[in-house]
Amino acid sequence: MQLDLSGHHVEITPALRGYVAKKFERISRHFEQLSDVHCVLTIEKLRHKAEANAMLRGSRIHAEATDGDMYAAIDALADKLNRCVKKHKEKIGDHHAEDVLKARSG
Repeated sequence: MQLDLSGHHVEITPALRGYVAKKFERISRHFEQLSDVHCVLTIEKLRHKAEANAMLRGSRIHAEATDGDMYAAIDALADKLNRCVKKHKEKIGDHHAEDVLKARSG
């Protein structure tokens, strides 16, 4: 998985980059076909916003989260993205395999 991290009105420190990489590593364990993730961290007044676009084979998933703390926003973003990736993985699963097995045995 290739991680592209950028900041808007915020400097991306090595600690912040490491934290994001650690959180997104969990997502790549759930779905092997995750090719790259583009993450943007933004500070607007007192709102800390984290958003990400994950490129999967054949589709793109977008998620964003806002919080008062940047690390909390990254946590919420990782959770949302993880749920979306799991949902996508269930959607692309072969739902017709069960019907084929029934037809062969029946």
